[in-house]
Amino acid sequence: MITSPEPIAARFDDDNMWVELEDGRTIGVPLAWFPRLFHATKSQREAFELSRCGIHWADIDEDISIAGLIAGRGDSLRTSGAAA
Repeated sequence: MITSPEPIAARFDDDNMWVELEDGRTIGVPLAWFPRLFHATKSQREAFELSRCGIHWADIDEDISIAGLIAGRGDSLRTSGAAA
């Protein structure tokens, strides 16, 4: 069974989410890939919990898997016309 590396930290700038992984990689993805995060306030974005498999935001009902980030998948709610 192949497992994804665990997240050890996450941070945000105006346009992106940056996730640091236990294997030394940092993955950057556009907030536009995740509409709930894109429309969230700064404090809502920063109120996350890291787990072995991903990141969870209780206040905005968002869960993002590390496997999905590594594969380049955004939120399933994202439309094909959304900015990436």
